[in-house]
Amino acid sequence: MVRLSANPLGLIAGEGVFPLLVARGAHAAGRRVVCAAFRGSAWTQLRNECDRFRWVSVARPGSWIRYLRSAGCSEAIMVGRVAHQRLHDRWMYLRYIPDLRAVRLWLTRVRRDTRPYAVLGALMDELGSAGITVVDSTQYCREHLAAAGVMTRRQPTDLQRQDMLYGWQLAQSISRMDIGQCLVVMRRQVVAVEALEGTAALIQRAGSLCKTRGWTLVKVSNTTGDVRVDVPTIGTATIEALHACGGGCIALEAGKTLMLEKPKVLELADRYKIAIVGLDAALSPT
Repeated sequence: MVRLSANPLGLIAGEGVFPLLVARGAHAAGRRVVCAAFRGSAWTQLRNECDRFRWVSVARPGSWIRYLRSAGCSEAIMVGRVAHQRLHDRWMYLRYIPDLRAVRLWLTRVRRDTRPYAVLGALMDELGSAGITVVDSTQYCREHLAAAGVMTRRQPTDLQRQDMLYGWQLAQSISRMDIGQCLVVMRRQVVAVEALEGTAALIQRAGSLCKTRGWTLVKVSNTTGDVRVDVPTIGTATIEALHACGGGCIALEAGKTLMLEKPKVLELADRYKIAIVGLDAALSPT
């Protein structure tokens, strides 16, 4: 029997399967899990994976910090996406009425830099000031990280290998400029670049622009990001979209990209004859 740690792990959860993997991994490691789930973003089934669970508003950090502290959390993991589009709609100020802590953050820090990474950094500092340390979001699910080399039975073609290397340097550049984290390449031509819309929309756009099948998606980690809150991910939905839109290869940054439910991702990629390759800093896909 796994012995539970005295201190529960706080889980601040947005949408997707990532929070589920963290909760399951933490339980396997002997941690109780106390979840503050963003209403309208987190999946409802997450409730069944946690020891304590509460819906919270993304714009009211004071309430979820108090909740985690009252549960005895001194560490927390913040994972899951809050769609950027929701933070830019016309009803934002009615949907997300801020609390006093959020107002103070806005006045002292966030209004000078509203980029997602700056906002997340401010939130981590706020959690830290309340005695809650935000830790590496992958520490309970490292088995799902991309490995170096070809991970599928399907091998990339020579053309796809060339496109990987060509796109890798460009993807690193757009990441440094805080534009996005992935792009699509076909025959050493950039077909599409990710920005605010996210990877799923990028894939659809690439499919509409590139009628030749077999193009390559290159995805890297953010060079200025923080593994505590900023880990690039792909999942089965990514593979389904790639297949539907004509993609034939995915190049990921090894050790820094999370493949959500990795065995399922690789099985589906092999079924659709899509190659998945992990690239390391040495830039040597094998």
